[in-house]
Amino acid sequence: MNSRKAARTVFSCQSCGYQAPKWMGRCPDCGQWNSLVEDTVGTKSRRPPMLSATATASCAMPIDAVEPTQTTRILTDLKEFDRVLGGGIVPGSLVLIGGDPGIGKSTLMLQVLCELAARGHKSLYVSGEESVQQIKMRSERLQARSRDMWVVSETSLAAISALADELSPVAMVVDSVQTLYSPELTSAPGTVSQVREAAMQLMFLSKQTGVAVFVVGHVTKEGAIAGPRLLEHMVDTVLYFEGGQNNAYRVLRAVKNRFGSTNEIGVFEMQDHGLQEVPNPSCVFLPEHPRVSSGSVITASIEGSRPILLEIQGLVSRSGPGTGRRTVLGVDYNRVMLLVAVMEKRLGLELMNDDIFVNVAGGIKADEPAMDLPIVSVIASSFFDRPIVKGTLVLGEIGLTGEVRPVNRIEARIREAEKMGFGRCVLPQDNLKHLNSPHHTLALIGIDTVAQLLDCLF
Repeated sequence: MNSRKAARTVFSCQSCGYQAPKWMGRCPDCGQWNSLVEDTVGTKSRRPPMLSATATASCAMPIDAVEPTQTTRILTDLKEFDRVLGGGIVPGSLVLIGGDPGIGKSTLMLQVLCELAARGHKSLYVSGEESVQQIKMRSERLQARSRDMWVVSETSLAAISALADELSPVAMVVDSVQTLYSPELTSAPGTVSQVREAAMQLMFLSKQTGVAVFVVGHVTKEGAIAGPRLLEHMVDTVLYFEGGQNNAYRVLRAVKNRFGSTNEIGVFEMQDHGLQEVPNPSCVFLPEHPRVSSGSVITASIEGSRPILLEIQGLVSRSGPGTGRRTVLGVDYNRVMLLVAVMEKRLGLELMNDDIFVNVAGGIKADEPAMDLPIVSVIASSFFDRPIVKGTLVLGEIGLTGEVRPVNRIEARIREAEKMGFGRCVLPQDNLKHLNSPHHTLALIGIDTVAQLLDCLF
């Protein structure tokens, strides 16, 4: 029999990778509309590189018999970048970084490779979207120049692998994974099969050679990295570069990290000569109040391994007939709806017909239970049109029965507030009872229920 498989046409979903024999308007797996694209399955049987005929079979062994290796991380002068990765670049790791167009992904990676080259580490920048002349122009603007940083404009996976074997760089950036292609596949670059193949080949390259590979990925209009979800599962670390186009500050967030803490963030400021580190993010996200106003409070959020002080804003206004509108930015929408219901039930506030707006100042996202009490505080402050006492920090989780529940890392949050000059803190009573260090410059006010909150705010 002929060992070659006959070519066949399938329709692959560009969001989840689902395959169907015919085109459909909506993917039955993920529910996306107009995401199925015609694709041709390979015409011959292929083995993955790690499973070649000459490869030796792996042998299982007891975990106690495995010799541990001491991996030395590679540091750069970008301390915020090293922090997000868990303390530096791990050799042989595969890192995926995504973000909106123009947010600064390529700029960040070019600066990282330049810092590595300045420390004597050979690096390689592979671009499938720019020519080497365009990369040179951008590096001149960023003042990123070094003889140890190599650049190439290439999209062929085979050529990139050969170049990596020839140069043996310490780190390599591929910008972007959606431009890569393998000639063994007949589909176009950017399709599910090509992105999957590119991720597999780059993973084998990083693990076999010890090169740290950074892969830049495009994002969809929903903000997720384009391509099959398998892409995020295969890599060691997934980073998201966040920030508005009109906002000078950028947040690099780790949502997956096999070598460090998840939800760690690094803050950068976009300037004329590239991205500059922000060593104290609390100073950036804290407002400078010319006067005290209602609907604003400061809280302390834990981002990875460090606390950051943020401003939570709320606005309650009368609407027309019917149910009021709800707009939420920076916090979970469903969580805000739950807290509004608790306020109506436990505090007796009539909020159903009011428009409610909640926002985290600075464009940062704060998704943790400690944001509950600040959200309720700003909604109540705006509802009564009464400003919260200046210098007050509020944090705590709220249950459906109106109880205030303790939060983690309370000591670190209080120390950050003391460092920034706050005078009082409203926190859960259980946290107040179990403080390791009872002596603080802050006036600590513990509460058990949400009903006690209003007496402490105004």
